[in-house]
Amino acid sequence: MAENGPYHHNANPPYQGGTSASYETNRRRAGNSRGLGAERTALIIHTLADIAAGFLCLWILLYMLDANQANVFVDFVHGMADWLAGWSQDIFTMESEGIRVFFNYALPALIYLAVGHGAAAWVRRL
Repeated sequence: MAENGPYHHNANPPYQGGTSASYETNRRRAGNSRGLGAERTALIIHTLADIAAGFLCLWILLYMLDANQANVFVDFVHGMADWLAGWSQDIFTMESEGIRVFFNYALPALIYLAVGHGAAAWVRRL
């Protein structure tokens, strides 16, 4: 009965630990000789692009839901979105304010996603 209890020693535990050498060998065999450094750099680029697009999409959502502009959080998100989309402001000049905000902030969000994910994929292939 002691063999089946919670203190029974498993001869083949599911995690062996210390397998970083085999992981690194597998990474090199896969064609990525730089290993984890390139993967981490790609992850940083990918994450920054996602955060930038997230701020822009959040501002679009807050604007469309008519959020309180005097709120500190809404003001912070609006400021970040304006800074991130400053280069693309007034590309679209429509009469409807909601559609104008949507396109003027959605375009840079899509560009940040495309460029960021593309750059991350390129770094992973190095």
